[in-house]
Amino acid sequence: MDRNQAIGFGLIAVLLLAYSFFFAGTNEEANTPAFDQTAKVEQAQVGPAAVVEDDSLAQVRRAAALGTFSAAAIGEASTTTLENQNITVSFNSKGGQVEEVVLKNYKDYKGNTLVLFDKESSKTDVQFTTNDGKNIRLSDLYFSPSEVQTVNVGDVPAKTITYRADLGNGQTIDQIYTLVDNSFEVGYKLDFKGLNNQISGENVTLTWNDQLKQLEKDMPQNRAKSTINYYTADESFDHLSISEGTEVENISEPMKWVANKQNFFTAGIIATNTFAGAKLESVTDPADTSVVKTLNSQILIPTADLLSGKGEFTFYFGPNDYKILKHMGNEFNKNLDLGWGIFSWVNKWIIIPAFDFLENYIGNYGIIIILLVLYIKLILMPLTYKSHMSMAKMKVLKPEIDAIKERNDGDMQKTQMETMKLYGEMGVNPLSGCIPMVLQIPILFAMFNFFPNSIELRQEAFLWADDLSTYDVFVNLPFTIPFYGDHVSMFTLLMTASTILYTWSNNQMNVSMQGPMKYYMYMMPIIFMFVLNSFPAGLSFYYFVSNMVTFGQMSLMRKFVDEDKIRAKLEENRDKRKDKKKTGGPSFTERMQEAMRAASEKEQERRNNPKLKK
Repeated sequence: MDRNQAIGFGLIAVLLLAYSFFFAGTNEEANTPAFDQTAKVEQAQVGPAAVVEDDSLAQVRRAAALGTFSAAAIGEASTTTLENQNITVSFNSKGGQVEEVVLKNYKDYKGNTLVLFDKESSKTDVQFTTNDGKNIRLSDLYFSPSEVQTVNVGDVPAKTITYRADLGNGQTIDQIYTLVDNSFEVGYKLDFKGLNNQISGENVTLTWNDQLKQLEKDMPQNRAKSTINYYTADESFDHLSISEGTEVENISEPMKWVANKQNFFTAGIIATNTFAGAKLESVTDPADTSVVKTLNSQILIPTADLLSGKGEFTFYFGPNDYKILKHMGNEFNKNLDLGWGIFSWVNKWIIIPAFDFLENYIGNYGIIIILLVLYIKLILMPLTYKSHMSMAKMKVLKPEIDAIKERNDGDMQKTQMETMKLYGEMGVNPLSGCIPMVLQIPILFAMFNFFPNSIELRQEAFLWADDLSTYDVFVNLPFTIPFYGDHVSMFTLLMTASTILYTWSNNQMNVSMQGPMKYYMYMMPIIFMFVLNSFPAGLSFYYFVSNMVTFGQMSLMRKFVDEDKIRAKLEENRDKRKDKKKTGGPSFTERMQEAMRAASEKEQERRNNPKLKK
């Protein structure tokens, strides 16, 4: 603080004390000091909590404690907004930080316009230490907003506003926000001018405390999908655990972005250069029914970047929509959970393009799901046909297999060996029916990530389901069934019934499935009925339609497959193999059978010889 500032604040303090001593009266409104009027304006604009803290004497005391930065310690709080077609972002001149974000085209589960966060639930701040040991926060300072200006970012129109804290002697802190049309991104530049000799330490700390508001009907699912994601400069993506309780993680390496990710929406900040590290904390209180999770971040910004005009960042306030996130760079699209490894690639390259294409022409998402099933089944048709033909061949061989079982009277090892020999003679590969099913698994599991995270299905109704992105409630139960819930999902029941029907149909063809295992297959649909009762209705509906289409495919194939021709082909294969055996050596399958036979004979000999048993 220079001499003139010290004298000025001293005179203000003396005048205030004299005023309160000589002119205090009964008419409080008439005798309110001028600075008290400022306090009332601030109270009306920033909330009731500010009335005690921001009275005139408190401002004077705070100014005296801020040293060089005291010139910006007194002012009036006001709110300015930037708005485009997608979002409205409000800023407060006290601190110059984002105060509220509204997503204009989305609703919360109660039908209200979706407020991603507000000043009661979320707060950002920047704090640093001066050379004389003072701890300064931007929320201690008042910033003067410029007029909102229209500029171009590239070829796209945008609106920008600058918040400036003038500290005197050519020293300023500028916060510049830029909102591009038709986007969910807010450009943010933090510029410390003339403060090279004022700030100590290598890093400045950006704090972000976010009490996630409940935006979806299903609180457990909302919590399970909410966490802090981050991405390091060495291209490594990670996140805090989604478990209950408290988790803290310290990252000491450079980072590109940090994001508070929810089920369908994300609020994050991306560095143009890098952050120096961060301390991240996630707190879950199961007893709190109003807050999904509390996410706290302390993100380190290199001081050198702010002093050199390189403190440039981008806020993202928007949906977890792959079409939008994939253009953000730095793998920011990983805030949309599409699964890991091959499941993610299936969603990116097969499911999402088809879904987006159908969405362009059809407005009913139930019909889109049906068409998506037909599209997937068409892709898998060659595999389905191959699997069916394999089971048809084994069905044709069922009389021979039954004869083998009867002849060996319970000797499973010998039965298996003779059955394999029969398959080899007939040219039947029992695994050929399994391989197509294995190849379909990536698509099966990809759907487990696609439907629960697809924002396109959010609040989209179909039949009795109000929202395909969460469970449908056909009947509310007066009690809670363990592992099932307090409601009945009709789509899950239909999926279960169709799976049982498909399993029964499949067992009619699959003669290799015998004994208890054949009946255990019916247990899986029952288990999934419990597991999927609280899963999104879109997922259960997809599996129901998929099962019915598969059942129809199986029925058509049975109708058009001629078992007599298959039998004749197998007999022809047997004759060819006999001729080949006369002219050449044993095949690989025959060598395997011979090895199994030798091992069986050795085991039998060991059982029959008491000396070998010892």
